[in-house]
Amino acid sequence: MPFLYQTFYNFRNIKNDTIDLSHREVYFVGENGQGKSNILESLYYSAYGISFRTHIDSQITKNGQKDFSLNSLYNKQESDTQKISIIYENNKKRIEKNGKKIQDRKELINTIPCIVFCHDDLRFAVGEPECRRFFLDQSLTLYDSTYIDDLRNYKKILKNRNQILKTHEYEIIDVLDNQLAIYGLKIQEKRKKAVFQFNQIFGKIFEEITGIEGLKISYDSSWKEKDENGNRIFPTVETILNHLYERRENDKLMETTMSGPHRDRINFILNNKMFIPTASTGQCRLVALLLRVAQAVYYTKTTGQKPVLLMDDVLLELDPEKRRKLTSLLPEYDQLFCTFLPGEPYEKYMNDTTKVYKIKNGEWYE
Repeated sequence: MPFLYQTFYNFRNIKNDTIDLSHREVYFVGENGQGKSNILESLYYSAYGISFRTHIDSQITKNGQKDFSLNSLYNKQESDTQKISIIYENNKKRIEKNGKKIQDRKELINTIPCIVFCHDDLRFAVGEPECRRFFLDQSLTLYDSTYIDDLRNYKKILKNRNQILKTHEYEIIDVLDNQLAIYGLKIQEKRKKAVFQFNQIFGKIFEEITGIEGLKISYDSSWKEKDENGNRIFPTVETILNHLYERRENDKLMETTMSGPHRDRINFILNNKMFIPTASTGQCRLVALLLRVAQAVYYTKTTGQKPVLLMDDVLLELDPEKRRKLTSLLPEYDQLFCTFLPGEPYEKYMNDTTKVYKIKNGEWYE
């Protein structure tokens, strides 16, 4: 099993020192506010060095404390047991892998591939365009460290370009445009490929659960891909530079870069129409859940590895029939960690080896 155990010090309201995670399926059962999600958060934090609930590390410490630490032991393969240690003290974070300090969180990529399902995922369906861009970028960065570099470079160049647009000092704008086009094109190409692969997965599972056929994800680049006659233009650095030049006066007027991957749009289309604006709340929640399922399947197809699934009270949002169908369609996984309220029928999903912890006031009991 990937996760074997985890030890805690001043992490959230967790009171026990060590938890045994050496089971393929682990359920955490308890009332709201008792600490179930904190344990899932700690697993995610060990995998990526960051929380899925906040980007402010100081918010993770136990009340009244300033420091915290996590130690996780996991088996990536049978003969490959490794330890991740994360120490936050004096407002600084240190991450160690097998006792060696790592300089960049991207060094954790593909070490413990966790896919988290949580309530906030609804923003991928109904939130602002940047939320869907974030989901797509996250799907790519789960395994591709070069994509992380491309994103970082693009954002740095974009920041510099926007700065000179604000100060009206345009001397190096041609140089920045060339760099923006190079890195932006790399991002655009990888996003397009990812959306194509997602559409081989997402629409099928949505149809299996709802009976609605033909839902797909569309990726609309803000960089022009058609000429004035409507003919498709194959994007190159040169065509993007032409586009940026044509829009430059408008960018100067607005004092910001109005096109590029940071303005791309990802939408859900059914029968050539936007699906989300007319979808029910239940359908929107299902779209968000199935995006995570598709993300896990996509990861396995791309890397050949099975992920660790973290499911935080998400089955509660579905009616019993859709819940049954979703659990039957979960992708293959190395481990599954779920949280449940006491009244939920979690026994229906268990097998003989499932480990169940009862959670109360930050402590767990078997």
